[in-house]
Order: sequence, then C-alpha cells, then structure tokens
Amino acid sequence: MTLSVVIITKNEAAHIEACLDSVAFADEIVVLDSGSTDATCELARARGARVEVSDDWPGFGPQKNRALALATGDWILSLDADERVPDDLAQEICRTVSASQANGYRMARLSSFCGRPILHSGWWPDYVLRLFRRGAGQFSDDQVHEHVQVPGKVDTLAAHLLHDPYRSLEHFIDKLNRYSTDGALKAYAKGRRTTVLGPFGHASWTFIRHYLLRRGFLDGWQGLVLAGMAATGSFYRYAKLYWLARSRE
Repeated sequence: MTLSVVIITKNEAAHIEACLDSVAFADEIVVLDSGSTDATCELARARGARVEVSDDWPGFGPQKNRALALATGDWILSLDADERVPDDLAQEICRTVSASQANGYRMARLSSFCGRPILHSGWWPDYVLRLFRRGAGQFSDDQVHEHVQVPGKVDTLAAHLLHDPYRSLEHFIDKLNRYSTDGALKAYAKGRRTTVLGPFGHASWTFIRHYLLRRGFLDGWQGLVLAGMAATGSFYRYAKLYWLARSRE
C-alpha cells in the first residue's frame, strides 16, 4: 500500500520545511499552492514534493479536493502546513496503511500557542480525520472549517498530531477577521439573524465557555488570551452578521 500526503499552501515558507520533513516517510507528497509570493514553492520542491499551482481560490474545502485529485497513493494523509507528524504517529500510520480494516482514521491534535501546548480551553483533544483510503473520502465544500467525509468504518489512532497554528498575535487577529467574515456570510445564507446586542451576548458567553467551563485558566496567561480572542472572534462574526442583514435588507 502506498501513502500520499496532500497539503494546500499560500505563503507558508515559515512552516513548510518542518511539515515536509515530518512526512519524509510518505511515498508521495503533493503540494497545491494558491499563489504564494514567498519561497513556499521553492522550499517544497527542494524537499521532494510535487508542487502544483492554482490560479484561483475556491475556498478550503474545494481546494483540498483539488489536491486530493492530484494524489496517486492508495492512502491519503491530509495535512496543513502548520502541522507536524511526530515519529510515533509516523510509525503508527505506516503500520496502519499496511494492514487496515477501516476506511479512515482520526487522530488527536495537540496545538501550541506562544510556545505552550494547550491542554484545555477546548483545544485538547482535538480529533481530526486526516488519514483515509483514496476514493473512500473527500472534503466538504465548506469555505472554512472543512472536514473529511468518509463513509464506512472510521477508527482512531493512538498517537497525536502536532499543530502550531499562529506565527504571531497579528497572524491570529488576521485569521479571526477572515474567519469571522466567512462565518457571517455562511450564517446569513442559512437565514440566521441577530440583534444589535447579539454580538455582546455571544462574546460574553464564548469567554465564559472557554475560560471557565473548558478550564482555560489552567493554560496560564495563554489560556486567558485564547479566551479573549475566541470572544473577539464571536463578536466579529455576529457584528458582521448584523451589518449584513442591515445593509442587504
């Protein structure tokens, strides 16, 4: 059985080398880039990856399906450029694809923020389905927060994936802004609406849920910042939803 790793990128020069080094055991690595202006493509090719470039951006789900269509392996491991496969997970993946009875496998993902692994705040364990038989799974068409859809048996691996999602606080804020816009547009399309006070209520509840109910206070000052940023993202999303409704209706 052969394994293909598929990764979509844009301006991931800071992450791509470590990501590709962690999956050097794969039979094939496919990188689908969407117009990087940094050295992402050159660095990926230097690591032996097959690099293709798309001239548009259809959203995360459709773009990952494009990358999936380029792969030739019997099994697919889908990664983001800011993720790493540690040695114990690499060994488990190799054993799994050699003798598997399931169509897909989920794994826990351990994320770090400002140098600290986050074990609370709703971040752990963050199970993601990333390993599946080619032809047995595809990505949802969601613009953001896409997920793999695999019919049939799905099992769970014992080892976990590593994730370092934010290069800086500015990067975090930029993602919050983009994701809240996409979330507001998706909610509006589904007919959801909010009041002028809605953003405040949702932001307050989000902070309480992350910092108290999900025990973010155990993650030190990073947990406090994460709760505040989650609340900010919720405020942005519902404020934009309110603005959309006001401006379009």
